[in-house]
Amino acid sequence: MNSNIQNALAKVPEVTLGFWVIKILATTLRETGGVAAVALQIAAKAFHPVLYWVTIIASTTVGTTLADFADRSLGIGYLGGSILLSTLLIASLFTWHRSLGSIDISSVHTAKAEGFYWLTIMFSQTPGTAPGDWTADSAGLGYTGAAAIFGGMLLLVVFAHFFTTLSRTALFWTAFVLTRPLGAVVGDYLDKPVADGGLEFSRYAATGALLVAIAALILVLPHRAARKSH
Repeated sequence: MNSNIQNALAKVPEVTLGFWVIKILATTLRETGGVAAVALQIAAKAFHPVLYWVTIIASTTVGTTLADFADRSLGIGYLGGSILLSTLLIASLFTWHRSLGSIDISSVHTAKAEGFYWLTIMFSQTPGTAPGDWTADSAGLGYTGAAAIFGGMLLLVVFAHFFTTLSRTALFWTAFVLTRPLGAVVGDYLDKPVADGGLEFSRYAATGALLVAIAALILVLPHRAARKSH
């Protein structure tokens, strides 16, 4: 790649419709599998779509583990866990902004910025798990009802993006958080027993189908690195 072009690009992808489709599938895949890759992603010299999405899956795994720790080990329940982990997310964004002056993805082209980016992503994956479980289980809406709610909230973010002047950075992180509970309830819907409102697919079948879908979208859809801010 031409060095001038390379220097103008960030190490994270441009935000497109394809980005959000794969993001939802990746968060759904967490419910059936995932591997760690953050160190490799930060060490990479440029944006690589496959490595990026593997790292998203890995961060979802860590985020869900933290959510389970808050709920089960600390014993503070879905609500307490959501408040605690949302506080950590806000603290991460605040510290990132105070340290580097921007939390826009176009600013992610240094190791320090990327460290904040992935820490924030991990925390953004975490508070979404508890609301997804609470909406589907405690509130009694079931998996499809919960998916409809979080899908509707994402549509409101889309509306705000096209028809309001709200901060695009704030809308991005709002959407990023909302994809987590949506992915969680869809993942549960795929492999939970029929008696509990799920489809009772085997975890291996669900994982395989999601991996095929993600791989196909990575191959078919264009993936460009976000342009650096200057």
